[in-house]
Amino acid sequence: MATMFDDRAMGRNTGFAKRVSSHLAAALVVFCLLQIFIVAKMGGSLVLHLGIIVAIAGFAIAARGLERRWQMLERGGLSQSGLRVRFRRDLLQLWGASILGALLWIPVAIIFRTLFG
Repeated sequence: MATMFDDRAMGRNTGFAKRVSSHLAAALVVFCLLQIFIVAKMGGSLVLHLGIIVAIAGFAIAARGLERRWQMLERGGLSQSGLRVRFRRDLLQLWGASILGALLWIPVAIIFRTLFG
């Protein structure tokens, strides 16, 4: 709380960390729903559903790391243009990872079905 008031007193914009947190929450929801939908459509077994839990836990841990990174970046004193460039790059990577990561279940489910029926 004190850091927030110090940042406002120094005239810094504190919006990037909050915006990243909002995108992280939305990306996690999309990641979860895509995984569940894909595994359900592919005839998922209990093992694949347990894999979803592990994947979601890994995503959540990585998301917390990204959130901490943005909290540190905002305190680092970078210019707004430098923060904007990093913000766009991180959002592109975040959404790419959440969508493509969920789509990786398609080949896994196909291989699993081929091997174990």
